[in-house]
This record gives sequence, structure tokens and C-alpha cells, in this order.
Amino acid sequence: MTRFSICTLLSLPALIAAACSASPGPAQNASTPTTTPPISMELPENAPLDPSIVNVPATTGRANLAPTAPPFTITPIGQFNTPFALAFLPDGGLLVTEKAGHLKRRATNGSVTEIAGVPSVARGGQGGLLDVAVAPDFAASKRIYLSYSEPRSQGSSLALASATLGATSLSDVRVIWRAGSDGPGGQFGANIAFAPDGKSLFLSSGERQRFTPAQDPDRALGKILHLTLDGQPAPGNPMAAAGGVRAATWSSGHRNPYGLSFDSAGRLWEVEMGPRGGDELNLILPGRNYGWPIVSNGDNYSGQPIPDHPSRPDLEAPKLWWNPSISPGGMIIYSGAMFPAWKGSAFIAALSGEALIRVGLNGDTATPGDQWKMGMRIRDIAQAPDGAIWLLGEGGGDRKGQLLRLTPKS
Repeated sequence: MTRFSICTLLSLPALIAAACSASPGPAQNASTPTTTPPISMELPENAPLDPSIVNVPATTGRANLAPTAPPFTITPIGQFNTPFALAFLPDGGLLVTEKAGHLKRRATNGSVTEIAGVPSVARGGQGGLLDVAVAPDFAASKRIYLSYSEPRSQGSSLALASATLGATSLSDVRVIWRAGSDGPGGQFGANIAFAPDGKSLFLSSGERQRFTPAQDPDRALGKILHLTLDGQPAPGNPMAAAGGVRAATWSSGHRNPYGLSFDSAGRLWEVEMGPRGGDELNLILPGRNYGWPIVSNGDNYSGQPIPDHPSRPDLEAPKLWWNPSISPGGMIIYSGAMFPAWKGSAFIAALSGEALIRVGLNGDTATPGDQWKMGMRIRDIAQAPDGAIWLLGEGGGDRKGQLLRLTPKS
């Protein structure tokens, strides 16, 4: 698939052109300072238009369903302050990130301890302490990974750190990767997924509400990166020989990817927030361009249309999409025994949709399954060692930051 910078294809307003003309630079490791010039601009309102594209409406793949009552028992088991992500430890304990910069450890008896030593985060909006992931060799290494919005001299950057988890604090905290392109904007993405063999990881990087970097091969924004466990470009990547951001890039053309999960056959699936409508479930293939902001099955928040995916069949289309938006958060592909009928299904947390969504997966195809009304925003989801499904919910009043456990109805 041909890769290109959208700046070379579109006639852009001066505001966007200024962003594209900034000298590109590689994503940064902790050992070297960020040299990429910051994006000194107001965030653009709309995706740039290419008047040569004739819109071809999307007519298949829409996944919106009428919400139904949940068929499982929902048990509230804890509360957190603006939580973002959760991850299980091998002993059944749980790690929870709070966006303000707090990492909490919940023991199997329900007691909660705050873990000290978390890196400083750029708080506010969509930024803060974001994903947490437990290393595949945690039993021996005690290593965990954290993604977060890192304060920079101008704005912020998505960063990835590894650390050793102790009883009450982190040690050997190392920033192993930075997105670079320091500047304004939310939409960090920031989801971490380990490869099935446990020897590398995938990291989603949002386009920071800037649109054009998602199509710039020399910027790490709007990409899914494939990295070694120490934050270097993984061998075998589609552009491994190119160096810089290109060497680490697995796929491009993403907006705000919030969920990454492998199925039992090793396929990588992703959910991402679209603009006004156009949320996507994608099967992530190496070297593919997923089209943002050239095409989307949603429109700009201003109402200005964006060409639908069929308008550019050379760009990878989603397997399913939602319009109106559900605002997808985290995602798992279920493999447990507690809900045997749903084994192999994808479960997607929905924020504005206030739902838990099930999607049937069969090879490389996806089929809408269920949309269960939860009565609150659902931020993240994880499968417990016993096969129960745990959620982080957001709601008003005493439901803010709830930890929920789903089990079959008796």
C-alpha cells in the first residue's frame, strides 16, 4: 500500500499547512530529548477537504442496535476517582489507573492501596494517567507498563513507561518511548496490547485532534506502533528499514484508538472513536492505512461532511461502524469459561452509548451481537482470571468511577 503525507495531497488552509510544514522528527526514547518542533497552532475545527473525492456513501457495516436489558448480574465492588483503565495481576489482584495520576492496587480481599512513584502526568481534558498493562513475564520480572500524557516544555506528549511493581511503590521507572510532536490536543489513544508470543507490544497513538498527522509517516500520531518490550521498533515491521517513526509503525490513518485486543488466532482488532458518528471496529493489518482524516463514516463536529470510506477503496475500511456514535472505550475478546456462549466475542465499552456491546467474530468478519444498556458510561473492560467480566463505569452521583463485576444470572 502506498504511503503518503496528506499535506502533499490536499489543498489545505494555512493553519493546517503550517502544522504539516513543521520539520518531522522521530518518536523519542527516554535517553534522548525531544527535538521535534512543537505544533504551535490552534486545533483545527474540521478535517481538510479534497474536492477531487466524490462521496460514495457507506451502505454496509453499520452496527447500531436497539439497547436491551443486561442478561447478567451486575455487582458494584468498588469506587475510584475518574478511572481510565484496569488490568489483572496473576494472583487475581487488580491495577486501576486514575487520570489525575494515581495508580491503585486492589487486592483479592477488596482492599485498595495507592502505588507511589508514578510519573508526573499532564492532567486535564483527555490527558492524564491512561493505560496500564502487566508484562507477560510479570511472575518473574514484576514489570508493568503505563501510558500517559507527559508534561513537556510546550504542551504534552504521549509517553510509555515501564516499571517494577512493589507492594506500595514503583521502582526502576523508565520512559521507553515518546510520541514527540509536543503540543496541544487530547485524543491520546494510549492502549497497550502485548503480542501473543509476549515478546513485543502494540501501542495505539491518537492524532491529538490535529487531523493531518495521522497521514504523515514521519509523525507517530494517528498510528498503531509495534515496539519491542524496551520501546524500540520491533523487527519485521512493514517499514523497519526506514528508521525513525516509520520503522515503528504498524498501521496508520487512525483517529483515537482506545481498544486493542488479539483474538485466539492472533488477529489484532481495534476500536476507535470517530468524529460525529463513524466510530470503528477495525481488523489491524500490517502496513495498512485506515483513512483518517481523508475518509470517515461520520462527519466533523461542525456538521461539515467527510467522504465515507467507500469513496477511497484503496484505504482500509472498518469491519463495523457506529453512527450515531457510541464513543468506544476499552475492548476485550472473551476467552473465559464463565460465559461459554460468548467465547470468541469482542466486548466493547461504550461511553456516550452508556452500553456494553458484544460483537461476534468469525475469522476476519464481525457481526453485531448485542447492545446492553448499562445506565452509565463504560470506560474500560477486563476479563478476570475466573472468567468474570469487570468494568469501569462513569456516572453521576455515587456511581462515579464504579468498579463492576459481571457474572451469569443464577
